[in-house]
Order: sequence, then C-alpha cells, then structure tokens
Amino acid sequence: MMKILAVAIGGSIGAVTRYLVSTWAAGRFGPSFPYGTLIVNVIGCFIIGAFMTLATERLLISPYWRLLVTVGFVGGLTTFSSFSYETFKLLEDAEVAAAISNVAANCVLGFFATWLGMLTARLAG
Repeated sequence: MMKILAVAIGGSIGAVTRYLVSTWAAGRFGPSFPYGTLIVNVIGCFIIGAFMTLATERLLISPYWRLLVTVGFVGGLTTFSSFSYETFKLLEDAEVAAAISNVAANCVLGFFATWLGMLTARLAG
C-alpha cells in the first residue's frame, strides 16, 4: 500500500506541475507549437537521469522515494501520450515541418537532458 501511495503522491504533484508549465508556456510562447510538452519532457529526462544516477551510484535512497520521484512525479510530469497526440495533430493540420521539429526536439533534447542529469549527478559531491 505504501508503494501505491508513493506513486499517487508523486504522480499528482507531477501532473499539476505539467499543467502549470504547459499553461505558462502557451501563454508565453503561444499555442501554435506544443512548447509546454517539450519543456516538461526535457525537464523530466534531466530529473530521471540525475535522480536515478544519484539513487544507484551515490546514495542509498529508499525504494519508496524512487517510486515517488520516478514512477510518480516524472511519470506524471512527462507527457509522451500528449507528445504523440500533438505531433499527429500537427500532421493533420499539414504542419509537417512543425511535427518533425517536435519529434526531433523532444528526442534530441530529451536524450541530452538525461545524459546531462546523469553527468551532473556524477560530478556532484
């Protein structure tokens, strides 16, 4: 039951964070490109890279905290299903260049952010 509670707490915080970031990004940059999804996906990649590196290489972190942060918070924060839907909507709207840019940006920046998170965690301390 504690594992489920950890995932639920982390997931709710992640989902609210995703909503706030997406709302902010749409207001700041406009709704023509899914910047909010890109931002949360890149941040989520960094967090999971840094946290799991710290959790498995540097610190002894409780499995409950691992679930809360990775499955819960990062799972609630990142938005692959939204990314997929928004990309297909761009394609349906004949915005092929924007769709390709969205896929490339999420993949390239996501992998880079994961690597950067892992590097940061390894260099810390």
